[in-house]
Order: sequence, then C-alpha cells, then structure tokens
Amino acid sequence: MEHRDRLDPIDEVDEEVLEPEIEICDAHHHLWDRTRRMERYLFDELREDVESGHRIVSTVFVDCVAMYRADGPEAMRPVGETEFATGVAAQSASGLYGPLRAAAGIVGHVDLELGDAARAVLEAHLRASPDHFRGIRHASGWDASPEIGNSHTAPPSGLLADATFRKGFAHLGELGLSFDAWLYHPQIPELVDLAQAFPETTIVLDHFGGPLGIGPYAGRREEVFADWRRSIEALAACSNVFVKIGGLQMPLNGFGWHERPRPPGSEELSEAIRPYTLATIEAFRPERCMFESNFPVDKISCSYRVLWNAFKRVARGFTEDEKRMLFHGTAARVYRLAGC
Repeated sequence: MEHRDRLDPIDEVDEEVLEPEIEICDAHHHLWDRTRRMERYLFDELREDVESGHRIVSTVFVDCVAMYRADGPEAMRPVGETEFATGVAAQSASGLYGPLRAAAGIVGHVDLELGDAARAVLEAHLRASPDHFRGIRHASGWDASPEIGNSHTAPPSGLLADATFRKGFAHLGELGLSFDAWLYHPQIPELVDLAQAFPETTIVLDHFGGPLGIGPYAGRREEVFADWRRSIEALAACSNVFVKIGGLQMPLNGFGWHERPRPPGSEELSEAIRPYTLATIEAFRPERCMFESNFPVDKISCSYRVLWNAFKRVARGFTEDEKRMLFHGTAARVYRLAGC
C-alpha cells in the first residue's frame, strides 16, 4: 500500500472540537519549504491547521534544517533558521493574522560536537533573536538497525556521553538556554546520565522519548512499553527534565496509521496514546509535561483537529489546573513565553 504524503489533506474525519475554550501552546512544530520534495509548511499552512477550531494561542518552533544560511562558516549556518523563525514570529505578532503568537519560542540547532566553539554559535542565535530564542536541539536518535533510520544530524552511537559534545553542552546552562533531546527509547538511560551530569540545565525530552515499533521492535509493543516505562521513571528522578507528550503518530512508532486509506479519529487515537500519556504524567506530574503536535511530521497520520481532540480525551480525568499546565502552562514556563 502506498503511504500517504505527510502534507496531503487528511480531514476526512469530521469531528466537533472538544473543549474549545482550553488555551493551548503547541509546544513543538516545524516550518519548512522543501521544494525538491514538493513539501511546503510555512506560516499560512500552520495557520490553516491551528485555526481549525482549537484555541491555539502560541507555538514553539523547533529546528528542522529550515532556511539555513547558504554560505559563511558551516557552524554558523543554522543561525539562518533562527532568523527565519524570528521573521515568522514578527509576522504573527503583527496582529494582522489574529491573536496567535506563532514561534513565540524558538529552538534552533548548534552542533555541540564543536565543543567550546559551540558557544560562539549559541551567542549568534541569541543576537539573531533575543526575544524568542530559548535553546537548541541536537538530535541524537541512533539505532543499530538500518530499518530504523537515524536522526537528521547523523549522530554517532553514544553521542550524549561524548566528552567534546559535553563541553559544548556545558555552555547551554551558562547562557540560560535549554536542550531539546530527540532520541529513541533504548537511549533514554544515556539522557539520564547527561541530566545528572548537568542538573542546572533544563532538558526537554521530545516525543515521549521515541518508543520504537518498527524493524526489530515490531510486534513487541508490550515489551517495548515496559522497557520504555522503566526508563521514563528513571528519567523523572532528574528534576531538570521535562517531557513533550506527542509525536507517536510517526511511522517509526509502528502504529501504521500512515498506511491506512482513512486516518484514525480521536477516539481511536486517544486509546492508543493513553498508556504512554498517563505513564508519563504519573512519572513527571503535569507541571513537567506539555502537549505537542509535532506537525507537519505527524500530519502523515491524522489531522490537527483530531490530534488535539485525542489529547483532550486522554486529559479528561485531570483537574482544571492540571489541564492548564498540560496544554499551556508548562510550555509557557519552560520556554519563557512572556505574554503568551
């Protein structure tokens, strides 16, 4: 069966928006224009999704190799992405497009394998966007299986323990910046070690920590869940770590929604993500958890409206204060989104 393209319209599931009054900060999305792959997801496309019914008041942009500088020193080229996202933030803040504050927080990229030289790049990001730049992501997703596919940064095995990487990492805390961690569930213990070594640096675990469900992990969901949960509970003991709840709609998670002719509705989606969501919130508590769309990556499996309906279904058992933290408060606090 052919896979649906991640940017194909998939709003066939017609649902009313649940609890439309809930304020939401989408804690993780991307923007890009990949013309060679016929993929475009810029401010207009983002607005189309966030204006589909839920009350999205702000968003956090996360690196995706978008609009890097075409020339200049290689290490400085990712600063172009921060410049680009800052332009989107200014466009959104103009008020011409409604109350949404898109890219109110920006997570860029710096190659921390530069060691101490990474500081100059971090400072360049801060100069480019002093009001929005909040931290970086250096993706470290790695698995021995060629069926998994490693992160876009082509990380080596054991990156988070590398001495030179840690020299670069040390500058984040000194500059008041955070680190978004994207890895796969067998690597979560490596993040525990990093978090313990840098207890003053804020770390945000993306996408539940990437529980894998393809390749050698296919057909082992209960075993993977048990391993993942033990690691999540160990990571929760590190008070400087926060978690993004979302990202399970990617093909690597093994649910296969992207292969279906009709995407799931929010009831089906909520049942699938419920065990991961509740286990994460139990370990970290709502004040250290935040919902994310991971769009347009997860758009390959479901629509924006359906995704946030699924989150709201799973969160029904929480108090109003807890829901405020999960949907908005934690992200706004961690990424210091003033006025959002």
